[in-house]
Amino acid sequence: MSSNATSYKQRKEDFVSGLSGGSVTEINYVTAIGPIAFVLWSILQSRQSFFKPYKPLSFVIDFLLNVVAILLAITLYADKPLLLSGLLLVPAMFVYALPPNPAVSRKKPKLPPNAQAQKSSGALSLLSTKPFLTTYRGLMMVITCLAILAVDFRIFPRRFAKVETWGTSLMDVGVGSFVFSAGIVAARPVLRERAEGKATPLLQRLRYAMRHSFPLLVLGVIRLISVKGLDYAEHVTEYGVHWNFFFTLGFLPPFVALFQSALQIIPSYAALAILLGVIYQAVLETTSLKAFVLIAPRTDIISMNKEGICSFVGYLAIFLAGQDTGMYVLPRSIVPRSGTSNSTQRTTLLLRMAVWTSIWTILYFFTTSYNYGAGLDVSRRLANLPYILWTAAFNSSQLLASCAIESIFFPSFYNATDAKTEQEAYETATSRVLRAFNRNGLAIFLVANLLTGLVNVTVPTLDVGPSVTMAILVGYAAVLTALAVTLDAWNISIKL
Repeated sequence: MSSNATSYKQRKEDFVSGLSGGSVTEINYVTAIGPIAFVLWSILQSRQSFFKPYKPLSFVIDFLLNVVAILLAITLYADKPLLLSGLLLVPAMFVYALPPNPAVSRKKPKLPPNAQAQKSSGALSLLSTKPFLTTYRGLMMVITCLAILAVDFRIFPRRFAKVETWGTSLMDVGVGSFVFSAGIVAARPVLRERAEGKATPLLQRLRYAMRHSFPLLVLGVIRLISVKGLDYAEHVTEYGVHWNFFFTLGFLPPFVALFQSALQIIPSYAALAILLGVIYQAVLETTSLKAFVLIAPRTDIISMNKEGICSFVGYLAIFLAGQDTGMYVLPRSIVPRSGTSNSTQRTTLLLRMAVWTSIWTILYFFTTSYNYGAGLDVSRRLANLPYILWTAAFNSSQLLASCAIESIFFPSFYNATDAKTEQEAYETATSRVLRAFNRNGLAIFLVANLLTGLVNVTVPTLDVGPSVTMAILVGYAAVLTALAVTLDAWNISIKL
């Protein structure tokens, strides 16, 4: 390899190394752009029925609001997230002030007049596919896919890129959010099992988990071979020499299957997550494990991948925290009493979400505060207790925001009394773009990784100007969005 290519590879590695991140407040401002842009989308849809029927212009506006607005938040408006919020809220207020489209009231889902009609349209399932969950997961997928390419360009602030050891950054919370979000969905089979009143034997659970893990582990191996084979710039202190994020995702299901047995002793996933996080933190503080991860030489297969192996404990705790959230977010009825009104159900869900957001936030505050708590620093590299609590608090607040927006603009979803009406209400309350990103999330993430590699191999990302950078990033976002929406339009679900 020429010294020129070697020096460029070194420059790329230096570009993402030794970073210390930014403030949690700024990360909150930047990530708030997603929900704020969705408020404008919701007003356009609920007041003007703008996205129904879904025309080419609808797609363009959907793409601009739910993808490009987030891209602007992490690039051109990274220093001015509040200004961008204002630029989205002003037109939102203007559209809200306009008289509603008369067609909207006519299109509201009609409730079947009797039980016979209800049967003919299909009875409601135990677990509904809730619009706000689709919105939350869709927004998380969009910002993750955008950040993994944007980080290679100078327009993406260094404080948003993954920190070296201690600190908080946008991409650090993104990795944890991916795991938390997977945990929410993993509550589905557990809830179904409980509703049917049967317990799956441990061996059967492990077999099922391994079936889910296998494709992810294969992707991890493919990524490892391609990174080494292409001599791609890599940040070794992120996960280690051979480990990558796909391995972390792949090893989670079997360990969660094992931990499910512990629920007979500890009845809550959240308590299990906190207990695991506290024990892991205690081990870091009282043994040489922390020093081993941070400064030990890489002499064998374990020490070469020490970050990936040790941080796995933290990611497991984050997954369990997500699963606990799924246990109360996914069921159709949070209040299991018959005759409870839909508005009561929704208010109870919002209150429960607000309470859990507060609990995770307070725990995070006392773990990290120097004056009133333990004074610990967040470390994504270790996936330590403060990182676990920060990820849980951040995602709970994002989920709460999505649920509040849906409750304000699309309350009719909760009034559906049959499957057909509910499906119509669900499609009305969710962005086609976010729905598509959520539906094939892992497949789109994989394509995003491949495209990121392709761009990095063909474009000297450190040396291009802002206008070329934005053209590449918007083009990349458009390709991913078009692929996601096309798969959704063809009714294709790629399960990895």
